[in-house]
Amino acid sequence: MTVSSSLDVIRRRVSCRTYDGRVPDESTKERLRAFFRENTGGPFGNLLRFELIDLTEAERAELKLLGTYGVIRGAGLYIAGAVRKGPRAMEDYGYGMERNILFATSLGLGTCWLGGTLNRAGFARKIALEQDELMPAISPVGTPAGKRSLTDRAFRFMAKSDRRKPWPELFFDGRPGNPLAKEHAGPSAEALEAVRIGPSASNRQPWRVVREGSNYHFFLQRTPGYDKLTGVIRLQEVDMGIALCHFEAAAREIGIPGSWKEARPAFDSGTWEYVLSWMKSE
Repeated sequence: MTVSSSLDVIRRRVSCRTYDGRVPDESTKERLRAFFRENTGGPFGNLLRFELIDLTEAERAELKLLGTYGVIRGAGLYIAGAVRKGPRAMEDYGYGMERNILFATSLGLGTCWLGGTLNRAGFARKIALEQDELMPAISPVGTPAGKRSLTDRAFRFMAKSDRRKPWPELFFDGRPGNPLAKEHAGPSAEALEAVRIGPSASNRQPWRVVREGSNYHFFLQRTPGYDKLTGVIRLQEVDMGIALCHFEAAAREIGIPGSWKEARPAFDSGTWEYVLSWMKSE
């Protein structure tokens, strides 16, 4: 994925659960693996590793039943990864995995985040997951089928996948409670829109962003009880990593200078949990 294509790729990315059964050719698989070898960290410095899992026909049948609960159809190739347990591991994994997904999208491939509807045991064996590692999510990767399956359509309907929260619920100017209008966002409008259209678990969109001058503070608004469903895998923290990935890719493309820093602002954020800030370069 070239820098100039980042915004277009973010706009084109959709969750694909139905594939045509063809495995990408060896050249494409090697391009993916080469990208994984370079994609080994996130903004918080946790070490990431990703692998391409090429399933046999027998393994496809087994994982359809035991791994993805029949949600994914026709995929024989998966992206899986691991991060060691530690502070902000979920955010870094979300950031790195979304970079993989955007790269795959730039190659014309379909992908789909799988975190909640996933039995991890089979995939964990494939990547030799260690005791101190976590595998928060995986993604199939392949050529989308011409028509979505009934299961795919049902999931999209239940998750309201084509809907996103409006700007006033997500982005704020100076402090929480003061909505940032898109028409007043200036050059950052495209970067914030890239955050808004990002994927999230159950389409909850837990990110909140406050612009303070030329800086952008990212917060997590948790859905009460949501992460209890997945134990140590905290999917809404993974979602925050996705938001950071989208903002950074868009900011670098449109020329918003800055870098990620932990710089918690002074204002009261209420129930929002501070995550990270995009701070203007000096």
